[in-house]
Amino acid sequence: MLFTVLETRRASGNRVVDIGIADKSPLVVQGLRSLFATEPGFHVLVTASDGERFLDAVDRFPFEIGVVGWEMPFAGGREVLEALREREGAPRIVVYSGTADPAAPRDAMRLGAAGFVRKSEHPARLIEAVRAAADGRMAFPMLDVREVMSDPLARLTPRERELLRALGSGKTNAELARQFGVSVNTVKFHLRNLFDKLGARNRAQAVEIFIRRTA
Repeated sequence: MLFTVLETRRASGNRVVDIGIADKSPLVVQGLRSLFATEPGFHVLVTASDGERFLDAVDRFPFEIGVVGWEMPFAGGREVLEALREREGAPRIVVYSGTADPAAPRDAMRLGAAGFVRKSEHPARLIEAVRAAADGRMAFPMLDVREVMSDPLARLTPRERELLRALGSGKTNAELARQFGVSVNTVKFHLRNLFDKLGARNRAQAVEIFIRRTA
């Protein structure tokens, strides 16, 4: 099985929020299971070690809230949010991450996350964020929402920013793949995301936007 299904909860007259957890660290997953086990009103239904397995669990089991890492193998928090963005009945996602990427909270908000909590914060902050998400509210660190909405460069991942800087050199996808040590398909994937975030139809438009925003 690609993910772990935990013991099903017993029926109760009180509302219980089912949770799915995904993180690359088994210690974090175990810690989160223990954390939510001590809090009334929560039940961890499934756990996964990466975003792909988490999405597989979403397809098979209904749960209300997902607590996912931002940087995971195969598919991270960004890819999870992108995959669930247009899916009806998808769980609300709270990103729980120790990423050093300062743009991660803005990106998570833009992609429809219900909250973002850093692992350096007190665990009570995560509990609060999950409760807020279950109640239909958002929980994010202080952000300049105007920047989130107006600056397309703020939406890019560090790798996408590097790729954007390299686009002006006129290199082919194969040359970019060699430069970044990835496959051509991975380069194409990043370019599609990059163009979509910038609202650009091609490389020339993407480079023009970059130059105009950084001039």
